[in-house]
Amino acid sequence: MVSLAIAGIDLFGKEIPSLDDLKKLWPLVNSSERTRAATLEKSRQHKDPLAAGLGLLFCGQAKEAVEKLEQAADCAVKHIGLGHAYRQLREFDKSLRELDKAARKNADAMMTAMEKASTHRAAGNLEAAEKELAPYTNFENVSAEYHFQRGKLLDAQGEYEKALANYQIAVDLDPSHAESRFALAYACDLRGDEEAAIAHYNLLIKMNPTHVSALLNLSVLYEDRGDYEKASHCAKSVLRWHPNHPKALLFFKDIESSKVMIYDEEREKRRDRQSKILEIPISDFELSVRSRNCLKKMNIETIGDLLRTTESDLLSYKNFGETSLQEIKKILESKGLRLGMALEDKAAAPGETAIAQGASQELLAKSAEDLELSVRARRALTRLNVKTILDLINKTEAELLGCKNFGVTSLNEIKDKLSQFGLSLRKLD
Repeated sequence: MVSLAIAGIDLFGKEIPSLDDLKKLWPLVNSSERTRAATLEKSRQHKDPLAAGLGLLFCGQAKEAVEKLEQAADCAVKHIGLGHAYRQLREFDKSLRELDKAARKNADAMMTAMEKASTHRAAGNLEAAEKELAPYTNFENVSAEYHFQRGKLLDAQGEYEKALANYQIAVDLDPSHAESRFALAYACDLRGDEEAAIAHYNLLIKMNPTHVSALLNLSVLYEDRGDYEKASHCAKSVLRWHPNHPKALLFFKDIESSKVMIYDEEREKRRDRQSKILEIPISDFELSVRSRNCLKKMNIETIGDLLRTTESDLLSYKNFGETSLQEIKKILESKGLRLGMALEDKAAAPGETAIAQGASQELLAKSAEDLELSVRARRALTRLNVKTILDLINKTEAELLGCKNFGVTSLNEIKDKLSQFGLSLRKLD
C-alpha cells in the first residue's frame, strides 16, 4: 500500500505542506483507489481540521471539507482550500470571497488571480475572468499556468485556435504541466489531428501519477484505429489502480467486444455465397409437377422467395399438401435453410417507430448532433449515415452494435439521450 507520506509530502505531519506541495499532492492522492480510500479514512480521523479538510477536499468530499476547514485557524492555505471546495460545490461567490481572503493572508498574488479566473470561468462570467488575467500579460511566454488559464478562457469564448496555441506555449514552457498537456491533446483530438493527440496523451501517461483521463481518451483513439491490443492495455492500466472505475470497466468491455467484430474475410465470403444461394431459381430443383405448378402460381420463383413464405402460407394454397411441403422443406434443409426464416428479421417500415412514439415532426427533423453525443458515438452515427433523430430511432440496438467500435457504453449513452425526449430505438417484433 502507498504511504500517506506520498512523494515525500506528508499531509498529516507536524506542519502543513506548502501550497506548491499541496498542488503536487492532490493528484497523487487520487493515483489509486487504495490511496484515496486510505487518505479519506485518515482525514476523517485526523484531529487537525486544516489537514483533515484538505484531505477530504483531495478525495472529492467538498461538503465535508468545508465543515472541517471552517474550523481551522485563519491562514492562506485554509482560504485557498475553501475556495476550491466552494467552487466544486458551485457556490462561486463564496469561492471568490475565500480567495480574496487568501490574498489578504499573503498568498501568492498571481496564484490567487489564476484561481479566481478559474472560478469566474466556471460561473460563466468570462468578462470577469478576462479582468483577472489582464494584469498578468507580462507573464506571456514566461508562465505555463498563465497560458493554460488564457487557453481555457479562449476555449470558453469559442476562440479554439487561439486556445490551442496557448496550450502549446504552456507545454513548451513546462512540459510537465499536465493540465495544459491534456487540454492540448483534447483540442487536437476534437480537431481530428489524431496523431498529435496520441503523441500528447502518450507523454501524459508517462508522468507520475498516470493521467487517468488521458489513458481513457487514448483507449478510444486506439480502438477507433482498430488497434485493440493497445486500446485494451490503456483500459487495463486504469483498472490496475482503479479497479472499480466505471468508464474503464465499460471501455474494457467494449474493446473486448470489438475484437470479435473485426472484419473477417472468410465470413464475408460465406455471406456472398449465401446471397447467391437465395437467388437460385426454383426451376433448378427436381420438384414434382404439382409442387412446381403451385409455386409458380404463388409467384415463388427463388429460394429467397421461399424464405419469405411460411408453412401455413403454402398449405393454405389449393392443391398444395403435406407431401409437397415435405418435398420443399427437404430442399431447404439441404442448404441449411427453412421456410419463413427471412420474416423473423423483418424490420418495421421507416417512420413507424416515430409514429408509434408520438414524436413531433419538428423534433424528428432535428440533427442527431443536437443530442451532444460523445466523439465515439458521433463517429459511429456518421458511419451509419444517421443525420437526424428520425434516422436514429429507426435503428435497432443490433444495427448500432454492429457498427465498428460501437459498444455498450455508446449504446447506453444514446438510449439515455433519446429517453430525455421520450424516444427509443426501434425494436424488432
